[in-house]
Amino acid sequence: MMRKLIFGMNVTLDGYIAAPGDDLGWSGGEGPDSSSSDELFQWWSDRVGATGLALYGRKLWEAMSSHWPTADQQPGATPAEIEFARRWRDMPKVVFSSTLDKVDWNTRLVTGDAVAEMTRLKAEDGGPMDIVGATLAAAAMRAGLIDEYMLVTYPVLVGGGTPFFTALDSWVRLNLVETRTFPGGILMTRYETRR
Repeated sequence: MMRKLIFGMNVTLDGYIAAPGDDLGWSGGEGPDSSSSDELFQWWSDRVGATGLALYGRKLWEAMSSHWPTADQQPGATPAEIEFARRWRDMPKVVFSSTLDKVDWNTRLVTGDAVAEMTRLKAEDGGPMDIVGATLAAAAMRAGLIDEYMLVTYPVLVGGGTPFFTALDSWVRLNLVETRTFPGGILMTRYETRR
């Protein structure tokens, strides 16, 4: 039995995980729809709690590791943030980078061929693997390694930036397996790759 590889991220309606300049403000819970952030944050936290192994690219690893290892010790941290920080620290992680020389918090660094290592990890026993980061996910998409796509779509158009999907050499057919609506018009859709 191979491990399942899942690519899931917040995404704009026009298909971007970050607006130009790596701007994530559209998903930050600011403004009139901030009430939607609590339920969705808990959903993401539960996903982290269920992940057997998270595969990170360098950019997203640097963003996450600059905040979450000590987020539970910050003044005013909510119970949900404290729980997420603990889950994130405890979750086994692999970071793929040719420029980093050290990682921490239950994490292993891979500097070699990412596709070869992801293929090897998929063949192991264990819980589901989440791939986190557009560049790493693009390599896995092109190699046909992703078993499930999970899009948490925000009702916003940003007009450009970092796309969720990459250019592919051939079509990938998918089956819709779940939908869920969150407050503020946010829609989660999960698709399994047809094999």
